Amino acid sequence: MRGDFAYARPDSLDEAVAFLKAEGDSTVVLAGGTDVLVDLRSGDIRPAFVLDVSRLPELKGIASTNGEIRIGAGVTIQEIQAAGILRRFAPALQKATYGFASRQIRNVATIGGNVAHCSPCGDTVPPLLIHEARVVLKSAAGERTLPIEAISAGPYKSALPPDEMIVCFLLKPRAGVFADFQKIGRRKQLAIARASMAVMAEQDEKDRVSFVRVALGACTPTPSRLEAVEQFLEGKALNESVLWQAGRMVVEKMIDITGFRPSYVYKEKAVQGLFMRMLSPMVNHAT
Repeated sequence: MRGDFAYARPDSLDEAVAFLKAEGDSTVVLAGGTDVLVDLRSGDIRPAFVLDVSRLPELKGIASTNGEIRIGAGVTIQEIQAAGILRRFAPALQKATYGFASRQIRNVATIGGNVAHCSPCGDTVPPLLIHEARVVLKSAAGERTLPIEAISAGPYKSALPPDEMIVCFLLKPRAGVFADFQKIGRRKQLAIARASMAVMAEQDEKDRVSFVRVALGACTPTPSRLEAVEQFLEGKALNESVLWQAGRMVVEKMIDITGFRPSYVYKEKAVQGLFMRMLSPMVNHAT
């Protein structure tokens, strides 16, 4: 690794945030290390301190509490994959883990690290968006809660102050719904997403959409929930024509956010096709 830094491993969350209060400007937080260690080796980051929070019990666990699902920031991607409570109440998040790097990486990479890294192609963020996730943050001054959308200030740029760290995520559970996460990459396995999407929807007894959430990842500077598309779909009976219109809206929203780029020669069709592929089972169900 390049550069010299001091290593610190606190015994408690309070000790960790006290350290950040004193040294946050020159500290990088280490959880799973799958991104931080790469950046340290390359010299992209040169902190004075590395604060290892990987063993803090306050950042662990997945549980139902007060009508929400709590996922600790230190929960690994493999633990998310194995969690029965998420299979029932947040299946799109669980599906996102199956294409997440290798099993070795999933065993150490954490959901907190995946979010805090603020990569546009972070696999866990679109599923968190459709569950309207809130992020519990802690500093020496106390705790506060923000919507997941407020964490990123842009590609690989966190909006969090240096004296604050993610403690957990609070998700709105949704059981018995159609839910999916898919991504497009240059290969089927161990691929970084070029486009990703999470959807969650329900239909009433007349096969009209009674609830829907759609989030797009990798194609925009930060993953985005597509509320205009949701509003268009709500109350409609799904057919191919409706899905094509909604898929076109997804593309238009992507272009609204980023402007037109040369890569859209393929992304336009790829994103619309991904949307159609993901929601077509609901059309088949209705017919």
